[in-house]
This record gives sequence, C-alpha cells and structure tokens, in this order.
Amino acid sequence: MATNLPVNFSVRLPTICLRCRATRAPLIHKADPARRITTSSARRAIAAAPIDFSSQDNLPPPNVQNARVVPASPSYFSGRPDFTDNLLNLQALLRRYQTLPTVPPGQAPRVAWRTVSQYRLLVGEPVRASKYHQVIEVLKRLNQIHPAIMPPDLQDAMQIYKRDINPYAVVKRPAIIDEHGRSCGIGRRKSSSAKVHLVQGEGEVLVNGKSLNHVFGRVHDRESAIWALKATNRIGKYNVWALVSGGGTTGQAEALTLGMAKALMVHEPDLKPALRRAGCITRDPRRVERKKPGKLKARKMPAWVKR
Repeated sequence: MATNLPVNFSVRLPTICLRCRATRAPLIHKADPARRITTSSARRAIAAAPIDFSSQDNLPPPNVQNARVVPASPSYFSGRPDFTDNLLNLQALLRRYQTLPTVPPGQAPRVAWRTVSQYRLLVGEPVRASKYHQVIEVLKRLNQIHPAIMPPDLQDAMQIYKRDINPYAVVKRPAIIDEHGRSCGIGRRKSSSAKVHLVQGEGEVLVNGKSLNHVFGRVHDRESAIWALKATNRIGKYNVWALVSGGGTTGQAEALTLGMAKALMVHEPDLKPALRRAGCITRDPRRVERKKPGKLKARKMPAWVKR
C-alpha cells in the first residue's frame, strides 16, 4: 500500500575505490553545532567581548604574575649571546664605514688584539678559536681605516678587543757609549745571562775577572764566547769585560756571544748584516726538555721486556 508521507533518505550506499577496488564506508556530513548560533545574544554568552586596541584606555590592566620577561638581545637564546652580539655589532660598523679611505696593510697601526683565552674570560662564554677568528678578521679590516678620519664610536668599539698593554708601542731604549768609551750589551741563553762591556783596546778579554782559559776549559766554548769579534775581524781592536751567571759553560759562552754582538753594534752599527749572517744577534730560545715520569730522560723509554 503506497503512502504519501515524506521519507528522509540519510543513508548512502557504499562506494568502490577505483585504485584499490576496496569498498569504502559512506560519508555522512554532519552540521557543526557552533555554526547554528547566529544571534548576537548567543555569541556574547559563549565568547568574551572584543577589545578595542585603538586607544590605551580601553586596554585591560596588565597582569604582573603572568608577565613574561623579554630579553634585551635576540641572541639571548643562542649558546653564545655576548659573542654573537659583538660579531653583529662589528659587522654593522663595517657595513657603515666600509666606504671610508683606508691605508695600505703594511702602513696600518700595529695593534695587539686579545687572545681567544683572554676573550673567553672577558665574555664568560666558551668561544671557539675559529669563531673568534671571524672577529679578528673584521677588526683587521676596520683597523685599515685612515686614523685621521676614524669615527669616535668605531674607536670605542675596537678598544674592547685590544690588550691592556700594547707590546708594539714599547720603544726600545737606544744603547749609547758612555763618557769612558764603553758600550754595554746583555745576552741570554738557556738559564745563563751575560752583561758585556766593550771598549777599544788591544784585545784583552776578562770574564768575571778571569781569562777565558780559566773560565772555559773547552776550546769550543772559548771560540763561541768571542765568535762575534772573530766573525768581524775585531779581536785585536776591543777589550772585553763581562759578567756571567747561571747555567753551565755552554750556556754562558753562547750568552757572551749575544751580549758581545750587541755591544759591538753600538760602536759599529754597519756590522749588523755581517753579525746576522754569522748568527750572533739571534736569541736562541731552545731549552733542555724536562724529564717525564716513567721515562729515563725527556723522551727515552726503558727497554721493553716481555716477561
């Protein structure tokens, strides 16, 4: 028997996927209940009133308990915030002043920059040597700007990375000949030191008030002591009076060589190339290596025994 009542068909037939040939369940879309609320009174019941940001008077009072501390630098969340800020500031200064006139690299003022260990103590961060090298490269480029037109803010920024004492600014005191015609030279080798006084004479040499034969028993040490005079053919033209202390005979003899060469250059500065070729004015920094525990000497190991 047929009826005229309306029928609501909400069930759909299953569909077949063309790729996998599998039967899929029918999709029934249900309406979102939040979308059915259309009146303004209902919206005010479930949501807060809108805030007018156009004026400061309409803003709610700040909640101190829920306030968040904002860091002064965006590099705060990085592993090395101070180093990152320093590098970015130097790069910004380089972009600002890169068009200023510069001097050739050889004519730029010599500056002793802080070492990586000193910089780590300054910022208190474990900065790598390769990263600090980037800062040094930027500083060297900024140092090439002509000193006459270097901006004050740039000088203040570079002063942080300079050492407290600049070794390049130390001027060596020139050696002079006193009223008695004597020149003085100081030489060192290993733990020995020698102070040599040189004056024109007949070639007499006294070390601690004694002759060379009494002080140095080896012929090699005697020749090393007066090698500066022998290399320049000045043995019979100057008298030498020296004071040596510390170390052994070899160290004292080579300390005399350096001190005698320095004193000789005060009388005759033109002999410097000849003395340099003879190896008399170069300080030898080598020292005896200390003995290590478990070894017979500095590096010698005991004989290996299997049993």
